Amino acid sequence: MSDIHAAYSEVEKLIDAEQYEQAIDGLKKIVEQDESYVLAHLALARVYTKTGQHAEAIAHGEKACELEPNDAFNFTALSVTYQRAWAGTQEQRYIQLAEDAMAKARMMEG
Repeated sequence: MSDIHAAYSEVEKLIDAEQYEQAIDGLKKIVEQDESYVLAHLALARVYTKTGQHAEAIAHGEKACELEPNDAFNFTALSVTYQRAWAGTQEQRYIQLAEDAMAKARMMEG
């Protein structure tokens, strides 16, 4: 197992233990090491959502989709991130963004 995969496994343990700030720090280090590590971006989206940092969550969800534009799961995860951003902020634009991301995921799934 490479160092980055080992680091990610350790961060997952922090997330499971709800140690979100430490998890964010660990995930940021992973992304600094490898900007293209999609799992770290997806995890950052998840953890930032849990801590109410919706703009950051969305940025990382969008980055995952940018890095792997043909992966339906990434767009499904982004849709959920937008939905939770709407729930946390009541900003109406997130509703349409969530629907658009889900439509893209469904289109990919055929």
